[in-house]
Amino acid sequence: MYAEQNETLLNVITVEQAQTLDGLFNERVRRSPQKAAYQYFNSTCEEWSSYTWEQMNQSVSRWQAALAKESLVPGDRVAVMMRNCPEWVMFEQAALGLGLVVIPLYTDDRVENAAYVINDANAKLLLLESLHQWHQFAAIRDQIQGLQRIILLRSFENSDMNLRDDGVVSAWEWLPAHGGEVSHITRDPHSLATIIYTSGTSGRPKGVMLSHHNILSNAFSSLQVIPVLPDDLLLSFLPLSHTFERTCGYYVPMMAGAEIAYARSIQQLQEDLATVRPTMLISVPRIYERVYAGIRTKLDASSDFARWLFNFAVDVGYKRFECEQRRGYRHLSFILWPILEKLVASKVMNKLGGRLRFVMSGGAPLSAEVSRIFIGLGLPILQGYGMTESSPVVCANRLNDNVPASVGLPIPGVEVKLGENNALLIRGPNVMLGYWNNPDATKSVISADSWLNSGDIAAIDEQGHVTITGRVKEIIVLSTGEKVPPADMEAAILRDSLFEQVMLIGESRSYLSVLAVLNSAKRQEFMMHYGLDGNLKNDQQRHQVEEILLEKITRQTSEFPGYAKIRRVAVVEEPWTVDNGLLTPTLKLKRNKVFEKHQADIERLYAGH
Repeated sequence: MYAEQNETLLNVITVEQAQTLDGLFNERVRRSPQKAAYQYFNSTCEEWSSYTWEQMNQSVSRWQAALAKESLVPGDRVAVMMRNCPEWVMFEQAALGLGLVVIPLYTDDRVENAAYVINDANAKLLLLESLHQWHQFAAIRDQIQGLQRIILLRSFENSDMNLRDDGVVSAWEWLPAHGGEVSHITRDPHSLATIIYTSGTSGRPKGVMLSHHNILSNAFSSLQVIPVLPDDLLLSFLPLSHTFERTCGYYVPMMAGAEIAYARSIQQLQEDLATVRPTMLISVPRIYERVYAGIRTKLDASSDFARWLFNFAVDVGYKRFECEQRRGYRHLSFILWPILEKLVASKVMNKLGGRLRFVMSGGAPLSAEVSRIFIGLGLPILQGYGMTESSPVVCANRLNDNVPASVGLPIPGVEVKLGENNALLIRGPNVMLGYWNNPDATKSVISADSWLNSGDIAAIDEQGHVTITGRVKEIIVLSTGEKVPPADMEAAILRDSLFEQVMLIGESRSYLSVLAVLNSAKRQEFMMHYGLDGNLKNDQQRHQVEEILLEKITRQTSEFPGYAKIRRVAVVEEPWTVDNGLLTPTLKLKRNKVFEKHQADIERLYAGH
């Protein structure tokens, strides 16, 4: 492990050597011109293709030459709304080299939200991926002020020519055949590099201003605890508009000289894992939970012996992990691990490509059960913690110091402490410059002595490991005075693959209840098993369904305190999505919006109480 860390540090580009994010790219091109940089699936020839760093640099020069003709000046904002692909990197690096500020937008966000961000940031130029996106923007074009140019990555079709205007052009028309030498205008590491708009679970999103130094220092510190090697291959599938992916899945590999492959989609992720065979992954808990749910479904259909063998393998594997972490002792059962690995663990790992050294999880709490399963099968999961306002990484577990229930120790250069109500406070070079055009909001979260209030409730043990226990604003306070963080209980319920989405409620009530969206693929099977037709408009049948679901939920949450017992459940027919305004683009619940939409269901749950 230490040898890996030494190799990483010898190959890494330091903050001082890079100075800026485009300087980091330039230095990587200089050091590794012929090394593979990015893989992508070429839909034209239906195969995976790649770019070297030198080829990427040549493409960046073309994008920069085109941008240079748009009458933009350093400090101007430009926006990008595309899935992860090499062109995303080309555009950003070209823009950063000209001193422009990049605004990433989520591809699955509502067009009205994207328009708000573009207007708030006064973006001068927008890069879109698809004709479908342009159709949406064309409908609200008059609501977007200041936008001088829209570039469409894909070419217009004849049927879409009537939607064109003077400010819209396809990339193949806009890009020159060749570019010149790539410029790097900005030399100030503390200048503004990007504005990333927060998810906006309550109210309008705020623009987080991050400097080149904010992100570079965070990437470098992350590399000191996460051993990314030059021969590593990362499969990237979290959107680059997500700060976690942007820093750890883009700048960190670039800093270390590792290769990145862009997955086609979440739906094709399993196939891409088998084809690309990555050595590392970065994900949010929901992806690991879906893999876990698939494993549980297969086990449920297996023999008693198969289930016993799987659970035994996980148990032995996890004891080995605890022993390696110096928290346990050697067991006689360890001699069986080579057999258990062949019969059980390797079969699961092969479905993930068979080469993963470790995976990282962030963005939300990862349940202890899911973590235990993967670690027990021999795949280290390194849970971490961060937020957009901290570039984002604050804490991370290490391979040799992995406490799965925690989010690990602070990364080098970052300080943490507990403030009022045990809110986690953060200080370091990674803390944002502030919120765009919102000094009052900035003052509300950053103190005079530079401590950032995360809004997350935490505990810190004697060794310094941080555990996130809830959100200050999301804590449910029952009428009894008991306080319940909803995230852990919701995660426990979601371990049953029948549940697709859940939200815990009970603020100022005498007991807890749950709003539940059922998995569409599992719902019919569930109804047939209990002899139901699924008509929830029938009060009697709805009551029967909800009673059965309550039994399942009670089993899933049995480890929680008695005062946190869930007493009622209501089935929600329509899923909560970005399109209907109930999820943020990062797939976080807009709890207030869900609460408002389902007010009638909630009143029914508490009728008479």
